[in-house]
Amino acid sequence: AEAGILGEDDRVELLEGEIVQMSPIGSRHASCVKRLVDIFIPLQVGRKVILSVQDPIRLGEHSEPQPDFTVLKPRPDFYAKAHPEPADVFLVVEVAETSAAYDRDMKVPLYAEAGVPEVWVVDVAEAGIEVYREPAPEGYRVRQVVRRGQHLAPEAFPHLDVAVDDVLG
Repeated sequence: AEAGILGEDDRVELLEGEIVQMSPIGSRHASCVKRLVDIFIPLQVGRKVILSVQDPIRLGEHSEPQPDFTVLKPRPDFYAKAHPEPADVFLVVEVAETSAAYDRDMKVPLYAEAGVPEVWVVDVAEAGIEVYREPAPEGYRVRQVVRRGQHLAPEAFPHLDVAVDDVLG
């Protein structure tokens, strides 16, 4: 965008040195992101976290994905000086209405390699949440799938009870 090649509103992200077109945001996807914001608002009270929606995370020189929802460590400048990096992240959430395989196969391994501590892939079509924890260069060591009727909590905030039904609507 700074070089004038892309428009400021183009839906693209940088992954492994390639500019990748992002899927359009459908209404179920957008609704899910709004629900996530609502669920995590209590953590923002008291400035325990910064909630970020569809903003970049710098994973390295060649990757700057734009997760749908990110729970960040608080910083007085709200990341005005630079995009957050893996050490700044508590949780990344990718909401997938049509892109679950892409998120799972392309983005999740990049997050693991960079050391993002926890990633959720909310698969709207399959009505479940894939939870990835314990990052390593070869991928996440722990993968769990939770479905409607079940609950989960972010590893960094075990007291936050998140109902899968509340995320999916």
